[in-house]
Amino acid sequence: MSRESSSPAIDLQRLARCIKRWGRELGFQQVGITDTCLESEEAHLLNWLDSGRHGDMDYMQRHGTRRSRPQELVPGTVRVISVRMDYWPQEARTASEVLDDPARAYLSRYALGRDYHKLMRKRLQKLATRIERKTGPFGYRVFTDSAPVLEKALAQKAGLGWIGKHTNLINEQAGSWFFLGELYTDLPLPVDTPAGDHCGTCRACIDVCPTGAIIGEHQLDAQLCISYLTIELRGSIPVALRSLIGNRIYGCDDCQLVCPWNRFAAPTREADFRPRHGLDNSTLVELFAWSEDEFLKRTEGSAIRRIGYLCWLRNLAVALGNAPSRPDVIAALRQRMDHPSELVREHVRWALEQHDIGDNDV
Repeated sequence: MSRESSSPAIDLQRLARCIKRWGRELGFQQVGITDTCLESEEAHLLNWLDSGRHGDMDYMQRHGTRRSRPQELVPGTVRVISVRMDYWPQEARTASEVLDDPARAYLSRYALGRDYHKLMRKRLQKLATRIERKTGPFGYRVFTDSAPVLEKALAQKAGLGWIGKHTNLINEQAGSWFFLGELYTDLPLPVDTPAGDHCGTCRACIDVCPTGAIIGEHQLDAQLCISYLTIELRGSIPVALRSLIGNRIYGCDDCQLVCPWNRFAAPTREADFRPRHGLDNSTLVELFAWSEDEFLKRTEGSAIRRIGYLCWLRNLAVALGNAPSRPDVIAALRQRMDHPSELVREHVRWALEQHDIGDNDV
C-alpha cells in the first residue's frame, strides 16, 4: 500500500504546505506531520501497562502494540498528520469560581459543549477529501480518540507541542486546552521537527493534583486520577479517594488550570464547544434530581453521556457527600436512598455518613 515508489509526480513538499493551510481553513489551529517510529514511546507505554497503572481500562492491554505501531493498526501507514483544535469555552463560568463553591458541580471544561469526536472526525474527513482531490485516491484513516492511537506522542513528534509532566500535551503559544486528531496516511510526506520540552523545573501540576495521581514527572497512575475515577471507572469509587474528589463530577482540570503555559491559551472559535444546559454553573442538587430521561435528553450529543446515568448519580452522590450539610443536600441524598442500583445506594449511604446521618436517621 506504500506510495514510496508511486508518488514521484506529486510535489510532496508543496502538498505538505497545502495540507497545513487546508487544515487551518477547516478550523484546526495547527497541523503537523510525523513518521510512525515510536520505539521509546512504546517502551514507556508497555512499562505503564505492566505496572497496572491503567486500572480497569483492560482494552489498553488488549490492543497490544497496535497503539504504538500505526502500521499495525492501519497497514501501509508511513505518515501521520496530527492536528489540534482549541476548546477553552470563554463563555463558561470561571473554573476557579465553580471549584471554590462546593455546592456547585464542576465538569471538565472540554465536556461542557457538544462531543468533539464527531466534529473533529468530520473536519479530518474533509481534509482527507481535499488531499484526495489533489493526489487522487490514497490510503488513509482518520482518528479522534476513537482507536488505539498514541495521539500525544505523535503530536509531539509532529511539532504540535511537548508532553508535560502531567502527561498532557502543551504548546508554547497555546497552552494545553485543545483536542487532538490524526490522519494516518500512506503518502510519504516530509516530516516536521519534534517539539522540545519547556517545563523546566516547574512542578505545579504535580503539586496541585488532589489525589496525588501524578506520581512523578511524566508518570500518571490512572487509578488515582479523578478523570479516570469519574469517567472510566464503572464500579465503586475507592472510599479513601472520595473526599479528595470534592465537587468534580466529570473529569478534573486542576493540573491544567495551574500550568503557566495556559496563560497563552486562546478561547475556542467553535460554537459547538460552548456550554450547554447551564452545565458550567449548575448546582449538585439540581443535577442529582435529573431523571434518566432528563439525563439522556440533556447529554444528547455530549461526551458526558458515555458514563451512563448510574455513574452520573454515583459521581454526584460523592460530590454531595463533600458538600456543605444543608437541608437541600440532605433531602436530595435521602430521595436516592432506595435507588434500584446498589452502586448508587452505596455512594448515597457514604455521602449521608459524611453529614453524620446513618441508617437510623433516615
